[in-house]
This record gives sequence, structure tokens and C-alpha cells, in this order.
Amino acid sequence: MYLISFIFLLVFVLVSVGFFTLLERKVLGYIQLRKGPNKVGYMGLLQPFSDGMKLFLSEQFFPMNSNYMIYMICPVLGLIQSLFLWVLFPYYINCLEFSLGLLFFLCCSSMSIYGLMICGWSSNSLYSMLGCIRSVSQAISYEVSLSLILLGFFLLIESYNFVMFYNLQGKIWFLFISFPLFFCWVSCCMAESNRTPFDFSEGESELVSGFNIEYGGGGFALLFISEYSSIIFLCLLTCLIFLGSDINSLMFYLKLVFMCFVFIWVRATLPRYRYDKLMYLAWKCYLPMSLNYFLFFILLKCLCFYHFF
Repeated sequence: MYLISFIFLLVFVLVSVGFFTLLERKVLGYIQLRKGPNKVGYMGLLQPFSDGMKLFLSEQFFPMNSNYMIYMICPVLGLIQSLFLWVLFPYYINCLEFSLGLLFFLCCSSMSIYGLMICGWSSNSLYSMLGCIRSVSQAISYEVSLSLILLGFFLLIESYNFVMFYNLQGKIWFLFISFPLFFCWVSCCMAESNRTPFDFSEGESELVSGFNIEYGGGGFALLFISEYSSIIFLCLLTCLIFLGSDINSLMFYLKLVFMCFVFIWVRATLPRYRYDKLMYLAWKCYLPMSLNYFLFFILLKCLCFYHFF
């Protein structure tokens, strides 16, 4: 049953990635006062499947001086890493239920940087190498704040298990006791998943396409799927931590779709940051805020302990 439920989960994640791309193109179209995809199927509903077939059936590139073996394997490893995160989906039954979910998440999410780095290096292209160097420094900077925010909340619930968030958010969401931290978390998630306005590893205007410039066809599709599945997982994590985590209710999934919409909305609205501002934001704004909130959560926990005992 563990295996069957996990395979079902992966199938639905892959389908949701396809429809997330459709949602993104539709929303971007309406924000920019034009129509999105509306030809393939009813109102363009079959467009993701058409795009996927086109990518996987198109010709595969083999750059001259690239390291072929690593160049071919790297997108597959990136996809496996992003799907590994979904093991943490907080089922109550029939799937792995981690007591150390936080540590697994931190280990797995930090592994994604290796995928970007090796993709950029093995392509043997100047642009892809620049993109991977940028993404390494960006991910290292924002992972610190992301980890501290997570540690603060796990200090509150006294467990590393994601299911425990449901027990404490029955009366009040954590969003209301840490409203500024919510925005800090969302922008750190955008930086971790290389989304606008932090898409420095894929800066089209100066790097053509960044670390994935030499990839086309199936390799590009696998990188694309891994990026979008990690975005959906980060949105799920945001709903679990801040917006009440009753995963058995329909409202939880509506909140998840809304968070995905926020990612698209930001992409349509904000321009790319300057690189020095990106680093300033990580080390001078988000890190002090997350450290202050960490101390606040320790104080809150001490007050609760004193009150009850």
C-alpha cells in the first residue's frame, strides 16, 4: 500500500505540474491583456499534454565539448530530487510518516543546488556556467533564512513532524502570530525555486537562458518539471505552516492553488532584482528578521511553559 499510494501521489504531482503551467500561461495572458492558450482541447485544457509531447519527441542536443554522461543524467537526477520531497506529503495513512520531516526537507531541498551546478558545468558553456555560479550563491544565502524560519516554528510545535502543525492550528493560524515572517518565507521560497524576481540563474535578458541554455527537448522538459514540482511543494509547505494544515478539507487545496497563483502574480508584476540588492535583502533584512522571530518564539514557548506549569 505504501508503494501504490506513493505512485498515485507522483502521478497526480506530475499532472498538477502540467496544469500549473497552463494556469501560469492563462494568468499571465489575462494580466498582460491577451488570451492565453485556448486552441488545444476545450479552452486550451489539453495544452500541457501537447507541450509535453512536443518536448519529449523533439531532437536531443549533444554539445561538442560537454561532458556527455553527466550532461544527460543531470536532469533526471534533478527530477528525482524534486519528487523525493513529496515523500513528506503529510498523509495520515498508507504513506511514509516521518518523525524527522524537517531534517529530511532541509537535506533534500539543499540537494537541488547540486543539480543546477552540475547542469551548468557539464554543458561547457560560458552562459550556463555564469547561471550556475549565480544560483549557488543565491541558494546558499536564502537557505540560511529559510532554515531559521522553519526551526522557529518547529520549536513552537516541539516536533520535527509536519503533521503536528495541524494539532496546533485548530484555533489560530500561525500566519496571525508571524505576519511579517510570512512574507519573508514566501520571498525566500521564490529565491530557492529561482522564480521572478529572483530568477538570476535563468536571467533571459543577459544569460539567454542561464544554466539550462544547452538543454532542449527531453532534458529541458525534465528540468522544467522538477522546478515546477518543487514550487508546488513549497506552496504546500506554506499552507501547512502558516494557513492551517487540515489536509482533509477542500479549503486547504484552495489555499494551495491561491499560493501557486501568488507565485504567478509576482512573476507578472515585478521586474528582476539587481544582484547586490538580492544579497543585501538576504543578509541584512531576512536573516536579522528570522533571528529576531526565533528569539520571539523561544520567549513565547517559555511563557507558555511558565503559564501551564
